[in-house]
Amino acid sequence: MCGIAGAVWSRAEDAVEVDVLRQMTDSIRHRGPDDSGIYESPVESETRCLLGHRRLSIIDLSGGHQPLSNEDGTIWTAFNGEIYNYRELREQLIQRGHQFRTSSDTEVIVHAYEEYGDGCVDHFRGMFVFAVWDEPRQRLLLARDRLGQKPLYYRVDGSRLLFASELKSILQVPGVSRDVDPESIDLFLTYQYVPHPRSIFRGVQKLPPAHLAVFREGTAWVHRYWAPPYEPAPESPSEPLSKTDWQHQLRETLTDAVRLRMRSDVPVGAFLSGGIDSTIIAGLMQSLSERPIHTFSIGFPVKEFDERAYAREAAKLIGSDHHEFLVEPSALEMLSTLIWHYDEPFGDSSAIPMMYLSEVTRKVVTVALSGDGGDELFAGYSRYQAVHLAGKTDWLPASLRSVFGWNLWQRIPTSTKQRAFGRRLKRFIAALGQSPQRRYLRWIGIFDADARRQLYTREFAERLGDYDSGEFIDGVYSACPSRDFVTQTTCADVLSYLPCDILTKVDIATMAHSLEARSPFLDHRVAELAARMPIELKFSSGQGKKILIETFKDLLPESIQTRAKMGFGVPIDHWFRNELTPLLRETLLSDRCLDRGIFRREELVRLIDDHVSRRWDHSYRLWNLLCLECWHRVYVDAVPPIAAPDRTILENT
Repeated sequence: MCGIAGAVWSRAEDAVEVDVLRQMTDSIRHRGPDDSGIYESPVESETRCLLGHRRLSIIDLSGGHQPLSNEDGTIWTAFNGEIYNYRELREQLIQRGHQFRTSSDTEVIVHAYEEYGDGCVDHFRGMFVFAVWDEPRQRLLLARDRLGQKPLYYRVDGSRLLFASELKSILQVPGVSRDVDPESIDLFLTYQYVPHPRSIFRGVQKLPPAHLAVFREGTAWVHRYWAPPYEPAPESPSEPLSKTDWQHQLRETLTDAVRLRMRSDVPVGAFLSGGIDSTIIAGLMQSLSERPIHTFSIGFPVKEFDERAYAREAAKLIGSDHHEFLVEPSALEMLSTLIWHYDEPFGDSSAIPMMYLSEVTRKVVTVALSGDGGDELFAGYSRYQAVHLAGKTDWLPASLRSVFGWNLWQRIPTSTKQRAFGRRLKRFIAALGQSPQRRYLRWIGIFDADARRQLYTREFAERLGDYDSGEFIDGVYSACPSRDFVTQTTCADVLSYLPCDILTKVDIATMAHSLEARSPFLDHRVAELAARMPIELKFSSGQGKKILIETFKDLLPESIQTRAKMGFGVPIDHWFRNELTPLLRETLLSDRCLDRGIFRREELVRLIDDHVSRRWDHSYRLWNLLCLECWHRVYVDAVPPIAAPDRTILENT
């Protein structure tokens, strides 16, 4: 696991000095503390290229220094990730006449590019972002893995391209603008992240999952090379597979994915929350290991956020060497670290426990397998139950469904408690009048369209014009138009929430502690199998992950098979009513925040007062607002520091 950075330019005035590239890689040293390297193309080249690399040594510890080239030094690569099937590919490439100098998976990329060109990505099973510089063709290839486990930012600036694993690296280049995109702020407050291909800054983009970018002669072309096969192929067999057939394929494919991800020259363990997904992965690892594997879980003093008892039970059943840690999370101590590491505004508060888990896990192992992807691929989120139920009204004409949106429903008296059944029912009914896609966005979003309009100043709303942040969710839904709506929604989550939120959270938190996280569920063969699978096997009678539970019941304690899903979270609602109340008021109501011209003071006051007085739980909204303002202070008000700042940068109003 590593970090990469680089630049390509053809005009002298766009040149990036080697010292600047070194500063770019120094800013992401946490991604690769073991080694560093730089490649500089020949000075006589018409187009110049710099590649930089920071290495976390996992495979071929003594070799594999990057950037790495082919035999004659005409093809160079800088790579972040793992190619899990590198041994098999290496043998195939040797048979085709390629010569290898190392045992690393990185060298497979160079020779696969020589053999297959841009189609090399079709042969890789893994998580990756890589750059390949083709000196004879004066051409740069950038590639990101199919599900989006590894991040890549890039900026096309005239005839120059800058790229890096993290946004802060690109910001090290003198003259790069830090002009905030107002539409990206609107996106963030809708989704709690800025979706690809945008970034928070104008001119900087994220390469979407399963995409290639080719830069040549000052122009970049971006295109998709893979998509999960949710849409039935024309050549699909007429005879459907039996449930037993699906289970056999699932067991075989996921076991193989785990086996490949156990390849390492450093210690390997597993995150074990005590949920279905992580327990299955840890159980399969143990079945493939001759000795007890290391498993890791953390717990909190607050009972509703503590899963240690389930993790302990799972570890006992599979026979792992279990490591359990009790932590008392502190948002105040963690906030500046989170803001700096995540580069963009990122509002998923579960990044806090993910940071703690990564820190304690790294003390024992360098690689940890996780259960990420199981919920999206196998319909595990409880919100899919609401999707299924609401779908029963979609056969009604739009004119009739619009009745559900009438304000009359909101006038029906209910309990003053936010989570009371009556209030939840009114929220459910009010959304029925919308399209199924926008209805789902209203349920999962942080601020819906009405709430954002109420929050923004008139000037900021005018800057947005008629921009519609919901177009992003419409776009991901369009990838799967013909399946049932629950399947369409799982597809939408695979293409949006999974890479933009879950995988971003895990990548940044683990890399902050130089820990590599591997996710067997995100093997593209597992994802393809799940995409083709009928929804009845995954979701029925209001319960998701049916086929996972039935296929791997030998690895799952009975209590875990039937338990409700517990979110990986922290008590931010309690913090904002107690120890963080002063920080919340002093930060969001400060002149510094209000002078940005984004938010109306009276609306911020209302949100804080409603929450502190327990009239309403606005904890997630307030957390997103706090993260956004703190991000401005770290990344906009001054040049972002080369290392994570201390808490004083956030407290100085």
